[in-house]
Amino acid sequence: MIIDSHVHIYPPEVIRDVEKIGCSEPHFSELTSCRIHRWAGAEDVIAKMDEEGVDVSWVFGFAFNDLGLCRLCNDYVIDSVKRFPHRLRGLAVVPPLARGFEEEAIRCREEGLIGIGEIFPQGQNFDLTDIRQTWKLAGVADELGMFLLIHSAEPVGHDYAGKGNVCPGEAAEFCIHHPEVRVLFAHFGGGLWLYELMPEMKLALSNVWYDSAAWPWLYEPSILAAIEAAGLEDKILFGSDFPILACSRYFDRLKSSRVSEKTAEKFLSLNALSLLEGQG
Repeated sequence: MIIDSHVHIYPPEVIRDVEKIGCSEPHFSELTSCRIHRWAGAEDVIAKMDEEGVDVSWVFGFAFNDLGLCRLCNDYVIDSVKRFPHRLRGLAVVPPLARGFEEEAIRCREEGLIGIGEIFPQGQNFDLTDIRQTWKLAGVADELGMFLLIHSAEPVGHDYAGKGNVCPGEAAEFCIHHPEVRVLFAHFGGGLWLYELMPEMKLALSNVWYDSAAWPWLYEPSILAAIEAAGLEDKILFGSDFPILACSRYFDRLKSSRVSEKTAEKFLSLNALSLLEGQG
């Protein structure tokens, strides 16, 4: 079984009005004007899944600052999951500082969505280290039994559109403040996983997982072997960042990593199922 935990889909209205939306959503404009950006709808995802042998994808829209635009994306995700119930599971996008985001999260949970994200802290002017800003989002996620998917990035290396300022320090502080919340940090957590070799951080990150989104652009294949050697093979999920990257590039890297078959199985599906345990 293969579960892709990081897939972007966009309602047709967003694709049609990209320039207009970008005028009031600078982070969206930055990402969608980048030469590597690609668009995809639910049917595109299903077609690619069939081509590449992916069984289930976790899909979500764009985390706008505007709650109305987030609702538009969530409506599309909800409808897509209903049309492809055995192939797609959905996450809700919300602006964590906007009035009324809690009601939107509740609505999405009642419609069967499993998580909240991908949250873009820098793009949404959301400080992960400020408990005065984060407590409400963490509380809503915990009460609804939804995990959080949060964008994160490495503090070194090349720059790229949307890299953001959430690095291991910021991500770790959020988890220290909110140990009750299950969090999936995108892009290998920007290297946060490495700090789980410190006993106190292993405890603080007990409810944390990491996905592999953008792996071909960020790391050598051997990063997965390093994660396995660190004893963290239960905490890394396959995420493709489709439609920006195809799954086949990850499968090539997985093969080149030479990890055990058991670790490969955990990476491709078992860890995603473990993250969802107890969430319904």
